[in-house]
Amino acid sequence: MQRTEHPLLSPSLGAQKTLISFQYGAADARPKVYIQASLHAEELPGMLVAHHLRTQLEAAERDGRLLGQVVLVPAANPIGLAQRLDHRAMGRFEFDTAENFNRHYPDLAEAVLQEAPTVLGRDAQTNVAAVRQLVKAWLHRWQPDTELVSLRRELLLLAHDADTVIDLHCDAEAALHLYSEEACWPALEPLARLLGCQAVLLARESGGGPFDERLSGLWWQLAARLKDAGHSFPLPQACASTTVELRGEADVSHEHAQADSAAIMDYLCHIGAIRADVAPVLPPLPCEPTPLAGSQTLRSPLPGVLALRARPGQKVSVGEVVADVIDPTSPGDSRVHTVRAEVAGVLYATVRERYLVAGGEVGKIAGAVPFRSGDLLGA
Repeated sequence: MQRTEHPLLSPSLGAQKTLISFQYGAADARPKVYIQASLHAEELPGMLVAHHLRTQLEAAERDGRLLGQVVLVPAANPIGLAQRLDHRAMGRFEFDTAENFNRHYPDLAEAVLQEAPTVLGRDAQTNVAAVRQLVKAWLHRWQPDTELVSLRRELLLLAHDADTVIDLHCDAEAALHLYSEEACWPALEPLARLLGCQAVLLARESGGGPFDERLSGLWWQLAARLKDAGHSFPLPQACASTTVELRGEADVSHEHAQADSAAIMDYLCHIGAIRADVAPVLPPLPCEPTPLAGSQTLRSPLPGVLALRARPGQKVSVGEVVADVIDPTSPGDSRVHTVRAEVAGVLYATVRERYLVAGGEVGKIAGAVPFRSGDLLGA
């Protein structure tokens, strides 16, 4: 195991933040798996999972069972970890720019599109290696001008050549679920089984430039753009990436973290990164994948106190009551507004706060029929 400190660009005199990574296995071993936690810095379940993964990965390396390479970043956002307001963590948006820490990553396919035809040939695996070298060179040429941009660059340098990327997040209150691009689903379906995901949300592209999709999107987007330009180089989907939502913000327990880390270790065995004496058994998938474009975000048109009548993980039907929003100052019977499901599916997440302003979000339902377009992720 190698522990590395990656200094970020210093934003001010006497201020310096550092990203920490752990590398297990040889630097040229395959498959390479990149795992990070808490890119949204107030989302802490992944940090505890990383704590347990470190112990298990160290044992696998010590016992000679580590066949591939695993890069683990237990706290992916030292900037957000330092942001607090009124004693509360504020790790989703950077204070200086108001930018989401998990948006605005560079389009890697576009970055290497012009150079790619000069290095690609007839062999698919040789082409994968060539594209990874182009991306690495581009990232080294990229000169960050802010602390936030330097964080994005360091994370991409660590992950750009990974075969599998697992980005550990959580929602406010939620059932365990994951997001991924459609091109990645065949490779990630066993992970969803092992984790026991209660919702799987897929999109061709979610929009907004999130970390995970810039890494997997590189491959299918570059292949499509090269084809549009008249080239026919073989280029496989060389990276499967996912955002795994480890339940809710308060679900930080050894019990959950041990189960989740064990599931991830079984997945590493399944894809050949770790040798297992007995192949892990893949349980049934608890849910059917649904399009992210079919996810309904429930909102209340009125302000008031939120009283949930359904919980994350519960299946709801069209018209079913999910919550009441109560205005205790309103006269007569108008003080209760009922929030109902408009699509059938799993209520996979709800908000943590129990007072809503007008237009405030209540929760999200994974519906099977797509009806949205454009950027599909929230703020």
